[in-house]
Amino acid sequence: MDKPVAASGFRSGLASVAADVETALDRLLPRPTGHHAVLAEAMRYAALGGGKRLRPFLVIETARMLGGDADNALTVGCALECLHVYSLVHDDLPCMDDDDLRRGKPTVHKVYGDAMAVLAGDGLLTHAFELLATDAAHPDPAVRARLVLELARAGGASGMIGGQVVDITVAEAARDTALITQLQAMKTGALIRFAMKAGALIADAQPQDIAALDRYADALGLAFQIQDDVLDVEGDMETVGKAVGKDADLGKATFVSLLGLDGAKDKARSLGETARAALAPYGEKAQTLLGTVDFVLERRH
Repeated sequence: MDKPVAASGFRSGLASVAADVETALDRLLPRPTGHHAVLAEAMRYAALGGGKRLRPFLVIETARMLGGDADNALTVGCALECLHVYSLVHDDLPCMDDDDLRRGKPTVHKVYGDAMAVLAGDGLLTHAFELLATDAAHPDPAVRARLVLELARAGGASGMIGGQVVDITVAEAARDTALITQLQAMKTGALIRFAMKAGALIADAQPQDIAALDRYADALGLAFQIQDDVLDVEGDMETVGKAVGKDADLGKATFVSLLGLDGAKDKARSLGETARAALAPYGEKAQTLLGTVDFVLERRH
């Protein structure tokens, strides 16, 4: 794995980790075989060949900062990416967000059909926990069990899935900034919090480390979502890699619609400062995670 990168080289460092994740996913995902070969094809189509790989990057960099094993972190990062990609495959379905484009290419259901997209998502979700249960995730079975528990919580009814339920059931007129903040802490933030906690668990970190990383993750996750809302207004489809302008077309309540474009950007910048402050105890060791804040606030896709 790469050594820590300076702030000026953050994007190349992120790209390098993304390449490591791509290579590892190619090795770890099932390969097409037998009468069910199409399932593996759809899983690999969804997971390979695109994406920022921000969540596994956070696992890897947190473990590095705290002295954890890089190979363990890569495996755990791949497990998290499998779960994240499953959520995208299901979110894109006609019964959910009904999107035709993801990561610059047709969504899984557009290529393989709705039923296979559901099954590919199910396959990726299940594979995430298979990866966490292997020795490659951590030599200590107690740590592996904790990783499984934490990812189940982050991705489950009180985390990502619960956030999606809120998103599709609560009327837009009933949404204010407090509700949207809670929704995004579940839907987007939960997996980012897991990424940080996973890196800490791999490194056998202390409770105070986990508390500081939770503060960082909460602020970073919300800033990430606010930037998503900004990009839906300011971005273009080719750069973003998916449809833009949908929120406004649907009359959807977002941070931009509630705070205004400038207000949303100000909120994101404030959250960035909160995230940076949480890493103050780590000094130069946190340089890459500090660079992540800038990346989230400045990203165009």
